[in-house]
This record gives sequence, C-alpha cells and structure tokens, in this order.
Amino acid sequence: MNHFTQFENRPLADQLIEKALAYKNNPRMDISKGLGKRVGCIFLNPSLRTRASTQIAAMNLGMEAIVMNMDKEGWALEMKEGAIMNKGTVEHIKDAAAVMGTYFDVLAVRAFPSLVDKKEDSEDYIFNQFIKYSGIPVISLESAIRHPLQSLADMITIQENILSSTKPKVVLTWAPHIKAIPHAVANSFAEWTLGCGHDLTITHPEGYELDDKFTKGANIEYDQKKALEEADFVYVKNWSAFNDYGKILTTDPAWMLRETHLNKAPQAKVMHCLPVRRNIELSDEILDGKRSLVQKQAENRIYSAQAVLSMILE
Repeated sequence: MNHFTQFENRPLADQLIEKALAYKNNPRMDISKGLGKRVGCIFLNPSLRTRASTQIAAMNLGMEAIVMNMDKEGWALEMKEGAIMNKGTVEHIKDAAAVMGTYFDVLAVRAFPSLVDKKEDSEDYIFNQFIKYSGIPVISLESAIRHPLQSLADMITIQENILSSTKPKVVLTWAPHIKAIPHAVANSFAEWTLGCGHDLTITHPEGYELDDKFTKGANIEYDQKKALEEADFVYVKNWSAFNDYGKILTTDPAWMLRETHLNKAPQAKVMHCLPVRRNIELSDEILDGKRSLVQKQAENRIYSAQAVLSMILE
C-alpha cells in the first residue's frame, strides 16, 4: 500500500479491520516496527481526534510524529501551477512538499474543501499536490472529498457491535447544522459501508443528494422515519448541498435524531464522527444514552491509524 486516501477493495479493508482489532487488543505489539521512522502530520485545518489518534498510533509503533499546523504556524502555501507569487502566499507547495519528503518517511495531511470551487474540490486538488511533490507515502487525515481513517474506524466499530450473522441495515441520516459542512465524512462512510458489503440506506431532505460516485448501490429515502425502520446502525451527519454546491437548503430541526425517531428500530446503535453540535444535530438523550457508539468510534480512530501506518511501513 503506497498511499491511504480512499476505499480500495474489500480484501484490503478486511485486512485493515483485522489488523486494527489486533492492535486494540495489544497496542504495542509492534513497538519496534517504526523505530527510526518519522511521520509528518500536516494540518491545514483544525483537529482533535485525528491529531491525537494519529500521534498515539505512531508512538504505538515506535515512530516519531511531528505535527505542523500549516494554517497557523507555517508559511502560507501557494498551490497553483505557474503562480506569480506577489500576493499573500510565501512558499509554493512544490518546494514545501519536496522538503517534507526529505524530512519524513510518511506524510499525513488534512485539508478541507473550499465549498466554493466544486471542480477543484471534487478533484481533491490541494491534497493531491502533496502526493505529487512529496515523493513519499501519503495518508489522508481528511481531504476535500473523503475521510478514510474515520470510515475505517467506523467499520471497526460496526464489526465490534454486529448482533447477528445477517447483513446489518446501516442508515446514514442527514442532520441540521448552523453552517455549511463538507461532504467528506458522508462520502467516505457511504463508500466504505457499501464496499464492506453492508446494506446502506441514505436519508436526507430533497436537494441534499451526495455525489453518486460514492452512493451508487445505496437506497436513497427522503422519508427519514421510513428509512430508520429496523435499522441496526444509524450514522448521523450533516453535509451541505452537492448539486447546489456548498449551500444550506434547510435547517429543519425535525431531522435532528431523537429517541422517538427510533421507535421502530429497538436495536439501533447510533454513530457520529464528532465534533457534534448537541441538540442541533443529535439530542443529548441519544448521545448520552445506551445506543451511542460515538466514544467507541473515537477510540477506534487510534487503531485505524495504527493499522494503516503499520501496513505502509511494511
């Protein structure tokens, strides 16, 4: 595995899940695997779980993790080819990424979308500049269109909590929010859920359809209550419009998941990637109740990152 940026195939996903669960049982079983190796964690956007879990995962493998907050502490980066750099940017990505390629053995990058330029975001332009010019393996810590480490942790969490041998019904439900939110988590969750062979239903108000390259094979249902019937896992997440790119079309509070929404899903477990706007996206009664898996997902972020780093080191 040269890079980790998306779902590749079912055998690799199964291998990563198995490896992650082994590390969860014995986190430092490969403590010498990364000795003498460095991972550069490059953040162009804020983070809590991704930052801490990646550092812990690296330490569990004996790697040194160096964190750089490029949005606050580094030079402003120019991404455009042929740019005349006479404005706010100080260093070109060609130079910065090449330097990082000499300093680190692995690069882990977090870069959000603009939610303005649909073409550029859909091509993961900024993220791919790091791949193009660093010359070393690159791990996505969330890009404009995907968040694969989160989705791997989600698949681990589902694997741990499946109640029977039958294929679980997984529902991804849109939730209201006070601002425009990227599509990365929703895209990636759909991609990984379908790729891992689960039954996926996506429910959202009309106008919030995701890019169909991520949702092909899912059941799209505009009636949230109908979608939630007999669900085994319910993933709550906001995203802005994709077709009317980056726009907020509604903030209907009726879409916030409450216990009453799950009357016909008595066994349903509820998931969210965090951070969550309490009592906007998801009610306290759900988050603090027995259905919630959100803290387990957060814990599994360590082992998803550790499995990926381990496989890249191999």
